[in-house]
Order: sequence, then structure tokens, then C-alpha cells
Amino acid sequence: MKDIPFFTTEYGVASLMLGEIPYRQEAYIRVVEAQSGQMENLIRECVGFCRAAGAERIYWSAGDVQGQLHASVYQMQGTAVADSQKQEHLFPVTEQTVKRWREIYNERMRQVDNAATLTAADEPKILQSGGAYFVHRDGKLLGLFWLEDTKLLGIAATEPGAGERIMHTAMSLIEGATMTLEVASTNEKAIALYERLGFVKTKELRRWYEGI
Repeated sequence: MKDIPFFTTEYGVASLMLGEIPYRQEAYIRVVEAQSGQMENLIRECVGFCRAAGAERIYWSAGDVQGQLHASVYQMQGTAVADSQKQEHLFPVTEQTVKRWREIYNERMRQVDNAATLTAADEPKILQSGGAYFVHRDGKLLGLFWLEDTKLLGIAATEPGAGERIMHTAMSLIEGATMTLEVASTNEKAIALYERLGFVKTKELRRWYEGI
């Protein structure tokens, strides 16, 4: 299902992100511009459209208007310092393995806020980035990650407690650089891990609300 960058109503304009409806039955609304005093009407109209499109859960972000907070999305930054004792073996994604990499990522991130589902259309981008890897230890898959320059686009563990080793393995590729990532406030385990590794929240990128 395609996103609608500019959904125009008599109350204003919003951007509707509908891509997660087929996978997680979720839709996201970002208000672009609302007529004076019409913000709530605009959001309600957008919510109605998203529900008609099949969304069961709908989240929105709009200036000073607030509802029940679902999640904040933070930018975190830290210096990539890799412990050689916690680094594992890397296997870059190839044309033969990119589909499996994507499937594992989607499976592990299905219930994680702010983690978009990757589709077959994303596979060329994953390959071209040159930064998507499987992480193994003694022939066993521990997880995977995706780096674009110094930005961590995604990380997922397939074994309990493997997140720290995957992070150290990823950081070994950009040792000494400032790594940037995004994380939802609801992903408390990930935030705790990043903070343990010296990352700090540098910016609140957006807030997603539900209900109005």
C-alpha cells in the first residue's frame, strides 16, 4: 500500500504513511498544515481514512496538539568503540542472501515501534549500501545489522542477549567515528544497551500519539 504525501481536506493537509497496514495494520499521520482551529477535525478525518484503508492502530504527530502518548522517537549518538573480545564474524549480504536477511529483520522487528517493514523493493537499496551484514559465532547466527556510513539503520538479534556483541561487531567497522541511530522510547532494552555503550540522546525527533 502506497503512502499519501499530501492528503488534502477542507481542514488542512497531512501526510499519511500507510505502508505498514498490510504487515502490522498500523498507519501514521503527520500533519503538514491545519486551518486555524481545525487541527482536531483534520486528524479525525485522517484517522477515518486510515481505518477505511484497513489500519487497526493509528498514530499521529501534530505540533502542539497532544493525545495519549504512544512513543517518542529519539536520536542517539556515541563514539564507536569496539571491544575486540566481543566482536563476532561478519558475513555481508549478497544477492543470494538479501531476501533471507530481510525476512529475518522483519520477523525480529515486527513488534518494535519505529521499525518499518522492509519489502522486496528495498532489496536493491540494502545491497547498494554495502553495510548490511549477518553476524555469526561458531557457525550460529546471532543477528544482523545495517549501516549506512556512520548511521545505524537497523539491528536485530536472533539469540537472547546477543545485542551487545552485534553492536560491538558493527562498531568495529567504523571505529572512532560518531555513530547515529534512532530508537523509540518504548524500546527500553535497546536504550539501556546503547547507554551502556556510551550513547546519549541528542534529540527528540518526533512524538506519536494515539486517540484524540
